[in-house]
Order: sequence, then structure tokens, then C-alpha cells
Amino acid sequence: MPDSQHEKRFQERIDAEQKVEPRDWMPDDYRKMLVRQISQHAHSEVVGMLPEGNWITRAPSLHRKTILLAKVQDEAGHGLYLYSAAETLGISREEMIDQLLEGRAKYSSIFNYPTLTWADMGAIGWLVDGAAIINQVMLTRTSYGPYSRAMVRICKEESFHQRQGYQILMTLSKGTPEQKAMAQDALDRWWWPALMMFGPSDKDSVHSVQSMKWKIKRQGNDELRQTFIDRTVPQAEFIGLKVPDPDLKWNEKTQHYDFGKIDWEEFRNVIKGNGPCNRERLAARRKAHEDGAWVRAAALAHAEKQAKKKAA
Repeated sequence: MPDSQHEKRFQERIDAEQKVEPRDWMPDDYRKMLVRQISQHAHSEVVGMLPEGNWITRAPSLHRKTILLAKVQDEAGHGLYLYSAAETLGISREEMIDQLLEGRAKYSSIFNYPTLTWADMGAIGWLVDGAAIINQVMLTRTSYGPYSRAMVRICKEESFHQRQGYQILMTLSKGTPEQKAMAQDALDRWWWPALMMFGPSDKDSVHSVQSMKWKIKRQGNDELRQTFIDRTVPQAEFIGLKVPDPDLKWNEKTQHYDFGKIDWEEFRNVIKGNGPCNRERLAARRKAHEDGAWVRAAALAHAEKQAKKKAA
């Protein structure tokens, strides 16, 4: 069959809500879009361990340390699920990691901001993981089967992370004036980067229209961002914190919050590698990769030895 006929049948399957599996025919651009999105998602989970890992040794109690350790471990697991899903599309994990370490692959811009206080652990859980949940719940219904199935477990764990972060800020906001000020400062610094996590406006997004046609995504960036704001503002008010947006107000007509302009120049600057911690994050990943070379070599040698035994 000519490619045009294949593409017609492929779109019919997508429209019928049938999952695409690794051995199914798919357009090259569909495969490329998935590799780009899933690998970026995996990189974001792995790089996202770094801002929080910075606070494991400084957590205010053993209880808090245990929870943070579990959360960082979850993020590593999410990266593993996602790299495995991307590998079903014909790209190797080594190639994806090389792209990250060489600066050729992107990851979420949010992780290029510093974590200055313990309250930032709360802001990351509540805002960053909260935004991730809104982005990712729709991905449990994405058209590519391995990605969809990986997202089911990831979303369950991210939901725990969001509640854990909110509980940290709730505790601080009920504490001393200094603790509440710390919580407010974290919200002030993380609010706008969290809104940028949803990506540029749909009219400026290169991939959004095609991604939604193929049902890789189910909702546009602007709709997801509005959902996040509508859910999060009341949560902030409940614990006595103020969202740092002077233009924020409830619109009775639309039944949504109106909000101020996002500084997309900052977003583009961070994406280009000029954020506060871009170089630090990549340097940490490169060092971890180099330090772990002996582990990979030992694992490979063991696998080869076992294969020889089995063959004998």
C-alpha cells in the first residue's frame, strides 16, 4: 500500500481510540514526535531528582528525610519506565542519555531553578508535581500503548508527591512568622516557572496541533494551564498564601481565573541553557554518568558471562 493509504488507516485507528503498539505501522513523524516527547519526559524525571536530592541531608527531621528519599527514588523509577517506553520506538537508552549529556536533548525548564530553602521542597511537590499531574493524567489515555501504560503508575505516585509538597507548605504557613514568610517566598519564586511548564500558548506551539490530531496529547497547553491555575489558587488561599500575580482575579462570566502575562522571554532563555542552574544540572548528570561507568561495565560483563554459561 502507498504511504498515504497507510496514514489514512492509521488516523482511522487513532480516531477509533485504538492503541498503537510497537510493532504496528506508524508514520515516521508520529514515531519522531513520541521519541522527542517521551525522552524529554524521561530526562526531566532524572534531572528533577537533583534539586530535591540537594536537601536530603538537610531535611528538618528523620521523618521528612525518609519521605524525601522515597520521592527522589520514585523520580528515578519514572525515568526508568519512560526510557523503557521510548526504547520500544527503536531508539536505545544509551543514545537518549548521550543526547542529554551532550546538551542536544531538552528537559523541563523548571529544574533549572535553585532550591534555596526547605520550603522549596514543598513548592516543588505542590506546584511542580501538581502541574505535572495535570499534564500527565491525559497521557494515561495517549494513543501510544507503552507510554499510556507507563503513565498510569507515574500519575499515582505524582499524586502522592503533590500532597506531600502541599503538606510541607501548610505546616510552614501555620508555624512562626519566619516559617510562613519562607513558604510565601517559595511560592513567589516557583509560581511563574510552574505556569511555564505547560509550554507556550497553543498558537505559538510548533507540535501541539499535530500531537492532538494523533491523540498523543488530549488537551492544549492553554487549557491545561488554566486548569492548574483554577485548582491551585484556592489551595493557596486555604493555607493563607498569596499567589504573586497582581492581575489575578476570578472572572464570573468565564468561571475561570484571569491571570497576568507570562514572561516567555525568560522561558526561552532557560530552554536555551541560560537559566540559573542549567550548567550545574548537566555537570551533575555528566559526573554521575562517569562515576557509574564501572557499574555499567560490571553489569555488562556479568550478563555476558551468564549468556556464555547458558549457551554452553
